[in-house]
Amino acid sequence: MLFGLDGVEIGLIIVFLCLFGGILSGFPVAFSIGGAGIIAFGIIAVLDSSGLLIHQAVDTSSAEYRALLAEGVKQDTISLFRYPDLPRYGEPVFPQGWEVALDRNVSFIVNRLNERVLAGQSIETLLAVLMFVMMGITLERSKIANDLLTTMARVFGPLPGGLAVSVVVVGAFLAASTGIVGATVVTMGLLSLPTMLRNNYSPEIATGVIAASGTLGQIIPPSIVIVLLGTLAGDLYSVAQEKRAIEAGCTDALTYLGEPAVVSVGTLFQAALLPGILLALLYGLYAFGYALLNPSKAPAVSLGGAGGEPTTRGEKFTWLIGLPVALVAGVLLAGQVGLVGSQDITVSSFSARGEGASLRTNVRPACREAMIELHGQAAWDAAVAEQAEIDASGGVLESHERTEEEMAEAIAAKMDAVAPVGTGVAIIFLLFALVLAFGRGIAPSADPRPLILGAIGVLLGLVLDVLLIGPTTSAGATTLLLLVPLGLALYGASHAAGRLAKNDLVAVVFPPLVLIIAVLGSILGGITNPTPAAALGAGGAIMLAAYRKLKDDDRSGKIIIWATLAIVVAILLGVNFDLRINLDEVAFETWAAFLVAKAAYLFALFGLLFSCWVLYSGGILTPVVRETAKVTSMVFTILIGSQLLNLVVISFGGEHYIQQFLRSFDSEFKVFLIVMLVLFVLGFVLDFLEIIYIVIPIVGPVIYGGSFDPKWVTIMIAVNLQTSFLTPPFGFALFYLRGVAPKEVTTGHIYRGVAPFVLIQVVGLAILWFFPAIVTIVPALIPS
Repeated sequence: MLFGLDGVEIGLIIVFLCLFGGILSGFPVAFSIGGAGIIAFGIIAVLDSSGLLIHQAVDTSSAEYRALLAEGVKQDTISLFRYPDLPRYGEPVFPQGWEVALDRNVSFIVNRLNERVLAGQSIETLLAVLMFVMMGITLERSKIANDLLTTMARVFGPLPGGLAVSVVVVGAFLAASTGIVGATVVTMGLLSLPTMLRNNYSPEIATGVIAASGTLGQIIPPSIVIVLLGTLAGDLYSVAQEKRAIEAGCTDALTYLGEPAVVSVGTLFQAALLPGILLALLYGLYAFGYALLNPSKAPAVSLGGAGGEPTTRGEKFTWLIGLPVALVAGVLLAGQVGLVGSQDITVSSFSARGEGASLRTNVRPACREAMIELHGQAAWDAAVAEQAEIDASGGVLESHERTEEEMAEAIAAKMDAVAPVGTGVAIIFLLFALVLAFGRGIAPSADPRPLILGAIGVLLGLVLDVLLIGPTTSAGATTLLLLVPLGLALYGASHAAGRLAKNDLVAVVFPPLVLIIAVLGSILGGITNPTPAAALGAGGAIMLAAYRKLKDDDRSGKIIIWATLAIVVAILLGVNFDLRINLDEVAFETWAAFLVAKAAYLFALFGLLFSCWVLYSGGILTPVVRETAKVTSMVFTILIGSQLLNLVVISFGGEHYIQQFLRSFDSEFKVFLIVMLVLFVLGFVLDFLEIIYIVIPIVGPVIYGGSFDPKWVTIMIAVNLQTSFLTPPFGFALFYLRGVAPKEVTTGHIYRGVAPFVLIQVVGLAILWFFPAIVTIVPALIPS
């Protein structure tokens, strides 16, 4: 053996050196990865042909090996790491020659490109990357981040450490808007760092809070890291659990786990929500606590009010906090007691299939033992009891076509269960009521009569819904009955919106906040998957940036406002009306709703095209599109190059060697901790793209093949990468900030400033480690 090392170990070292040599060579990383794979394969092939690379493999024909199998040891866990005294034999790292390995690599890379890049199922999810990148770059170039920082500084500035807290708030806001770490750090470094230094903030706290808040884009949805990691994690988890089930003696993962082995990007967005908020809160609390202990290094600063007329504390609490909270709580409580709910009485012509037991019990003895070990004896006994009850009642009821009598009974049962107020009506009038309350709180001395008329419309609408609108009332009739209340509510809300627009905080925060809620709400609520939501975000960002551009040029933005309302109208019509006009019989209200929805769609499309023209003529759209193309091209090129590098590692057994090493540990926690430490160190020198596409496919079958929740594993990896982005001396966020920091801010300032936030990250990781429910509770509460 060369240098006393195993041939596979030397191969891994060669790949490692070629990869880092390529990265440090100055060539674009996207091409360096693929080139490193080709060069490494050539070097390994030459050494193997010279007989210098010998791999020590376990002799599977030996008596010792057969004895282990007879003792019940699983074949996959037998390795020289766990049983170093087993008989072994030497073989080349390419047992059939490098030519065969090269032929397999070429064939595999062609198939993998077709599956994952050109025509695979993951391509639709990867398209979300392009849309989210465009959304983030558009918001960055449109100076919306500048407005947010200025406004938040006015709000939080008078507090101790207020500027630092405002940076954390805006960092979380931009993370939810862009998901791009570099853009967020650079933007906040350019805009807020000079302001903080001018107001006597120490360089350490200023740079630390900017770098840390900028990395929130790694974890707060819609994070590009989670999009890319999620597409990979879903495949790894599914395959690993299927293999785990078969090794346990079960037929498939569904039988073994009791649930499908599936994890989606949308579910990971739900899982990342609370950890992202947790980290932002920890950052803010540290900044506030630091200011209290060091008031001279993070002083309170008054930068002026947020616009609008002065209001008393009582008025602020009543109209801006008390009444809105009471309205939302009232609607939620009404939903719990059955006053608000669905009024849908649609019944399927086929009956529902009866539910089976919580676990499959008709399994082989080996599978039964494995399932009891996984789920516990109590869960298995409960499933056996459920199955016995099902068998006693004649087995699981199969779905069948309902008779007229059964249909009538099912409809009657739904009629009896409907709520007096429909969910959609309640939400619409709740939104109107909130706008009216906020409008009153912002300008309490203004004429209250328009707002009173709006409130009357809200109450009248709810009364009419209870008295006149039932589950059998058509959508057209419902619209006519609610026309007057909606008109009154809209009249009052328009006056309230005019007052809100005069407040700087509302005018700056509300538009991007609505965009974030629309994008994340549609994903987290399970309404759509990330790709259409990302397209909505990109289109909304373009219209928002165009509106901002028109305002800067003292031009009217009414076209964009009306186009936004047209989108809302089209969505409401699509939800409440059957817009299919290709049926044999089409009602008049369907035709009317279809024509209005079509007109709203066309006007919304015109508004989007008009927004593109405004940005193009203003010199904004061209650099946005160019930058979006560069970033997404880099992502997909790294994807292709990393596939090539992974194939090289697989071809000489490197992937199997690493997985054997990890499986040699008895503790699943110990294995995951080792992987986390390796990822943390690699995060110093590799971007998240290289780690996701090169490292995770190698270690993924091990960490996703155990009993850990895949959502928890993925979020822990994302937070870990975020931590390494912050850690001196190689954290990427530090380099981004160093590039835009003024000369008086030294690298030492940045390193000392970010050190406490690295500790906060470690504390955050520890909290998620010991309390995994923080990750899993939101996906559990939101139905898929």
